[in-house]
Amino acid sequence: MNFDRTKYKVYTWKNWMMLHWILNPGLIINELILGQRVPKVTLEERTSNKSRFERGIVPCPHCETLHDGRTWSTENGTAFKNWFGLYCNKCGKIIPCLINVFSFLVLILTYPIWGWFKNKMKKNWLEKQPQRFKNIKFEKVPNPYDKKSWIKTGLGWGLFMFIMISIVFPLFDGSEINIKTILIGVVIWTISGLLFGYTMKLFFNATINKQSK
Repeated sequence: MNFDRTKYKVYTWKNWMMLHWILNPGLIINELILGQRVPKVTLEERTSNKSRFERGIVPCPHCETLHDGRTWSTENGTAFKNWFGLYCNKCGKIIPCLINVFSFLVLILTYPIWGWFKNKMKKNWLEKQPQRFKNIKFEKVPNPYDKKSWIKTGLGWGLFMFIMISIVFPLFDGSEINIKTILIGVVIWTISGLLFGYTMKLFFNATINKQSK
């Protein structure tokens, strides 16, 4: 597909945000377990005062429909379970997605286990997609960090990072795990999580306030 680059900013695997998705080992969980996927090509409207989240567009290379990026969002219940890619609710085909390097390695190593059932799983998955995309709405973008939600979100992020950095990675590389390292990890990632949540709250509030003016 050809895009008007004066109207849209085009993101591909060459963009640092896309490379982060490809190279971050922690995103194996998002991709293989949760089914969260990132399209190979994403567009962003250049001439718009909307928040970045609302300016995102995902093009379907099959029918050339330009989908609102919020089509696949937690608000619509479609952000996850996209293991085979992003479903296009216009043509019924799958929009190609990036794949994390480490997810790819896991899939290769475990292929003898799941490879036999791939076609059947994909068929069953496709049959369920039309129902998931029946009532997609874009009217309102809720702030996931309003009131005290930022605390819950921040601590959730901190817990995930604590498990990955303080427990999972040391188990893989043979580093020692003891009470001291656990306590240090708890303190560091609790504080980091709260800082993350509060920073995101400030960012979202600033974006929404700017948009409402």
